Amino acid sequence: MENIYMPIQAKILSIVPHTDIEVNFRIEFNSPCRPGQFVEVSIPKYGEAPISICGIGEGFIDLTLRRVGVVTDALYDFKVGESLFVRGPYGNGFDMQDFINKEVIVAAGGSGLAPVKGIIDYFYENPNLTLGCKLLVGFKSPKDFLFKESLMQWEENIKMLITVDSAPEGYIGSMGLITKYIPDLEIKDIENAQVVVVGPPMMMKFTVAEFLKRGIKEENLWVSYERKMCCGVGKCGHCKMNETYICLDGPVFKYSEAKNIVD
Repeated sequence: MENIYMPIQAKILSIVPHTDIEVNFRIEFNSPCRPGQFVEVSIPKYGEAPISICGIGEGFIDLTLRRVGVVTDALYDFKVGESLFVRGPYGNGFDMQDFINKEVIVAAGGSGLAPVKGIIDYFYENPNLTLGCKLLVGFKSPKDFLFKESLMQWEENIKMLITVDSAPEGYIGSMGLITKYIPDLEIKDIENAQVVVVGPPMMMKFTVAEFLKRGIKEENLWVSYERKMCCGVGKCGHCKMNETYICLDGPVFKYSEAKNIVD
């Protein structure tokens, strides 16, 4: 009988630092997956942690790790060529078919950019498949930027607004919360525009509220909920909210469904 908890070894192909506490691992991976899904990364004697998939390629996936606990602390000591243990992918992720030939707006806060990076990558590479793609992303400060090279590349095909909460004197760029810019955001087709919002809970709450004020339909709003998704297969119950298992039914939800999920 197959053991659904059994991980596989995955070699680390590259390691790219983002900030003092965030780093991108590219690892060998051959299972089909979608943006917004996650894998469980484990290290013997240290434990296991759910990590969002932020990049998908031929024979690999990218994971952005934030140094916030025992497992991620230990991962910082790993080197290219070494292997870690991975199982998954889990969750439903984003289906690109929901966005084809639609106006797409992605609003991300901080590390919330990681789960939606695959959406931006897809429409950057396939601009003809959308009626327009916009990215609003907010960071605490300029030193907290993630995916700096990608941000520069995306500007070729994606309309972008990058804003920071605070910055040193002399900083040239947008400042303030994402919500500040939504009222004046150009949206060509309110009826059919697809909006994705991912970030810290309070950021998501108020960002969703601003888009609803603009007339975006609840069924055209997408959010990603993160919980302590320990098992990934709906057995442990740590991620259960109401009757919903985030690891199985999410982490990606339409807002029309997510608004009824109460912790």
